Amino acid sequence: MVLTAVIIFGFTYLTISVQRLPYFHLDRTSGAMIGAVAMIAFGVLTINDAYRSLNLDTIVLLLGMMIIVAYLQVSGFFDLVATYVLKKAHTGNRLLLTLIISSGILSAFFVNDTICVMMTPFVLLLTSRSRVDPKPYLIALATSANIGSVATLVGNPQNMLVGTFSHWPYLKFFFAMLPIAIVGLAIDFLVLRHFFKHKLNYTLNPHEIQHVHELDKPLLYKSLFVMLVVIIGFSVSAQLAFMSILGAALLVLAANRRPDEIFAKVNWSLLLFFASLFVVVAGINKVGLVDQAHKFLEGYFSISTFQQITSFSFASLILSNVVSNVPYVMIVKHWIASFNMPTLMWLVLAMSSTFAGNLTVAGSVANMIVLELSKERAPIKFWEFTKVSGSVALLTWLVGTMILIVYGVIGRL
Repeated sequence: MVLTAVIIFGFTYLTISVQRLPYFHLDRTSGAMIGAVAMIAFGVLTINDAYRSLNLDTIVLLLGMMIIVAYLQVSGFFDLVATYVLKKAHTGNRLLLTLIISSGILSAFFVNDTICVMMTPFVLLLTSRSRVDPKPYLIALATSANIGSVATLVGNPQNMLVGTFSHWPYLKFFFAMLPIAIVGLAIDFLVLRHFFKHKLNYTLNPHEIQHVHELDKPLLYKSLFVMLVVIIGFSVSAQLAFMSILGAALLVLAANRRPDEIFAKVNWSLLLFFASLFVVVAGINKVGLVDQAHKFLEGYFSISTFQQITSFSFASLILSNVVSNVPYVMIVKHWIASFNMPTLMWLVLAMSSTFAGNLTVAGSVANMIVLELSKERAPIKFWEFTKVSGSVALLTWLVGTMILIVYGVIGRL
């Protein structure tokens, strides 16, 4: 049974890592689904075990946020923000800084993958009309979206898992992680400016940039109001999933839009991916693989709080790239209670698994979205991206770990 679970998990990990198996025409979602079904078909789990493994709070939270973001997208909100940002930046350095700040802020509240989808076309549009190299800005978009998303419990999928498992209050998490996000974005700007200093020394002429889509002002105001209500709800209630789906329901009622038009923009594949991973991870949990891995690493986690923070943070940085950050969080959630400061270690997990996304191209879905959307007009090679993003990842992870050590020392949390 253990060998069966290992083989199934290995197959699932392979599809997640390589993104697509051409001969079988499998992508990460279908691979995860087949892995989940195999766990049941080969007797590792019963169907009832699989149902019980699903964390519906996480799935509902993600669904609600995706519906709200879809309404904002249809209203023209992201087009408006991107156009404003690009028009206000008149030099290469200023555009880089403005893009990093805006991408980081938006990613904290509207999910990093969505921001990359919305803003990549605008970066390509501006740079092509201004005849400048788009690569510094595309890399900046991806890296800053990952960094900014660390600030809230809804900034990225792994943080949503952390919020669901840990029950951290939304505002308390935000204020604890905000300094890490701010310093991380500053590091991102300095690293990118260092690597591309010769390509940023110019004056920009963005007067040709126009809105790609016409604004639907009534829908824009309704969507922003509902998003504000949801954020307030996150701040005063521990029911993140309910507040998220409540906001989505309010918009469906008030938007005066056909719901199927909005639902078509929801990433249903991501929801299936999450549900399938819950089942796959439950399978390897049931046969004791997670416990064995914990026992193997426990010696590195079992001395001082300082050593626990540094060793767990480093392990999370590496293993989040080995098994991908979302399944990694699912796997190690049971380890947190064994640490000296479990509350703090949830922050360590959120920070390290998020910043790990910049270590390689495949470390984050946001990275792959930017590279995929820009591959025809501005193809970026693996090493070209990784040498910059990897530098950002290591420096931000190092500083983030130091800040969390300070939290541990002063007993702030």
